[in-house]
Amino acid sequence: MARDLIDLLWRDHPSAPRGGARGPRARVSTSRVVDAAVALADAEGLAAVTARRLAGDLGLSTMSLYTHVGSRDDLPVLMADAVHAAAPRPPHTEADWRARVRRVAEANLALHTDHPWLLEVADQRTALGPGTIAKYDHELHALDPMGLSDVERDAALTFVLDFARAAARARRPDPHAAEMAESWPETGRRLAAYLGADHPLAQRVGAAAGAANNAAYNPEAAWRFGLDRVVAALEPLAAE
Repeated sequence: MARDLIDLLWRDHPSAPRGGARGPRARVSTSRVVDAAVALADAEGLAAVTARRLAGDLGLSTMSLYTHVGSRDDLPVLMADAVHAAAPRPPHTEADWRARVRRVAEANLALHTDHPWLLEVADQRTALGPGTIAKYDHELHALDPMGLSDVERDAALTFVLDFARAAARARRPDPHAAEMAESWPETGRRLAAYLGADHPLAQRVGAAAGAANNAAYNPEAAWRFGLDRVVAALEPLAAE
């Protein structure tokens, strides 16, 4: 019988309910199923993680797979929590909160770059898992020097994580990015000819940004600019 999601998420906790001793022992564990799903999503995307594909890779029947992961909707929650649990959590050694905030943002950008399918997991039940809670607790401590209230600390962290997630979404592979970068000088010149006197502000600003970035969009420049603004926005909240 499938277990509730909360029990599956906390399956390794000493208080988690255990199955009965009778009957044959399962050939694979829930953790192995989840790890296989993560590896498949990393390689081929979340859409590739179907019950049939995963069960076939593990040598299981589809029905027996669901005894490990509850349901198809529960599986991405288990996967996200596993990835959060495995994320590095180095100690916060910087005295300056700004450096800590930047490191948290950069770590989350890297996490979503390494596991781009995480951007498709919007299930709020991920907040119930031990890996996600451990990640949240660690990141909250990055804001210790700011002297925030609990509600402010949560809101400030959410602000930083939302920015990192949005930046990771903007960085998703674009099959035309290299082509645009290579052809931008000529493309920009021809576009200016089409625009003529229409939209002069867009033409002027777009030309300046395109010349600076050698492309219509530069995710690295956008990241640096945005992260500076995030830190600046938090500045008034910090205690003296």
